[in-house]
Amino acid sequence: MNKPVDTPSDVLGNSTAARTSYDPAYDPLVAQRPGHGNAYAPTYWIGTAGEPPADDGPITHDIDVDVAIIGSGFTGLSCAIFLAQEHGIKATVLEANRVSWGCSTRNGGQAQCTTGRLKRSQWIDRYGMDTALKLHAEVCDAMQTFKKITADIDCEPQPGGHLYIAHKAKAMPALEKEAKIMREIFKYDARILDADTVKREFVDDKEAAGALHEPEGIGIHAGKLAFGYLRKARALGAKVHPSSPVMGWETRNGVHYLQTPGGVVRARSVAVATGGYTSPHLHPQVKNRLLPILSNSLVTRPLTPAEIEACNFRTHQVITDTRILRHYYRLMPDNRVQIGSRSAITGADAPDDKYKQFLINDLHRKFPALTGIAIDYSWWGWVDVSHDMMPRIVQPDPKQSIFYSLGYGGNGVMYSAQAGRRMAERIAGKASDTGLPIFNSKLPYPNMMELVESQAFAPFRRLGQRFLYRWYHLKDEVF
Repeated sequence: MNKPVDTPSDVLGNSTAARTSYDPAYDPLVAQRPGHGNAYAPTYWIGTAGEPPADDGPITHDIDVDVAIIGSGFTGLSCAIFLAQEHGIKATVLEANRVSWGCSTRNGGQAQCTTGRLKRSQWIDRYGMDTALKLHAEVCDAMQTFKKITADIDCEPQPGGHLYIAHKAKAMPALEKEAKIMREIFKYDARILDADTVKREFVDDKEAAGALHEPEGIGIHAGKLAFGYLRKARALGAKVHPSSPVMGWETRNGVHYLQTPGGVVRARSVAVATGGYTSPHLHPQVKNRLLPILSNSLVTRPLTPAEIEACNFRTHQVITDTRILRHYYRLMPDNRVQIGSRSAITGADAPDDKYKQFLINDLHRKFPALTGIAIDYSWWGWVDVSHDMMPRIVQPDPKQSIFYSLGYGGNGVMYSAQAGRRMAERIAGKASDTGLPIFNSKLPYPNMMELVESQAFAPFRRLGQRFLYRWYHLKDEVF
């Protein structure tokens, strides 16, 4: 049940099977390219989504297009959808491997009403009150966009909100402060729950010392959502080409020449939507602008009624905890438990079974009744974390028709739909000036590396990440 999925698409026959097997040690800071027709990771989402829909097959000859989108995940496909729906532009989507091969089919399926890694109180501290209020309005609008675009996609939605559980008593004051800010400043109906209420009315997470509950939050089946986006984009006239990695990129006289194994795609505009799988060699505008971070996830066998009762699962809402190296988890529609958290530092280390065991131990600590339960699916994937913890949907150089939407930091399931919409507006020349920094500034370089633009510096980034993870672990579990 946990083997790579590389089956061809439907009987139309225009979608290719995987050319190469799944590479569990892939690392975007080490690999020259993200691959060429690689098989899907062995995720629950791919294993239970059904046969992948038809696509348009690999690029086989030189073509001219108005808009090329690099990356066929949630962002790339939603951008293609909105370009067609709202601007009458039929985009061409280029994917290195299988459709939605990257983070879009490796995440936890949690659609939360936020974007990036910062809380609302941190928006105020960084940007000031006016901008923070605009950001809140933007993510609330984004949630409505997400609900609308997914309304006709059978992605097993689990609505009801988001439960943000304090994993220790010392975390409660910060949650209480955040809830007050949400209610009083942003008029967002967050409420604080004590430990007894959480365990009695929601779930008996043995670590829970209380929780913040916010009204918006939806769990989804990531594979079915990705495949639904693919069907919708193609129905609107977009072309989606898997096994078509961009191996070279030149711009001459305002035209972008994207070299793929099957031919050159000549595009008037290019949108980059490659997430945590962004190659440092893709284009100078995205080089060293992200720190890809691994996240592990696993899914149990279906729980029995007795096990559900023992854990007192009374909600299917999406749940996270207050660790810096946070856990995200929920009871799925088929009564399996999905749980995820941070993983190894490098791709080479990712297949080490100890990281899976760490997560199993975390599951047992939260839910002792599940000790020894069979794990049916286990995988990991790369998260696109920006160096200032906030995404960018931007045209980085007004003289070049290049756009990117990157840096969600693990909160892209919901916001990627809005990001696709916002990027489509910019491509079509219809974007309004909101004054929000996520739309009018580039992804920053890391402060200590502003002068370093070589891939050779990647090991030093990873060394710093190791020290940070150790510090975060101490803050999460000891202090």
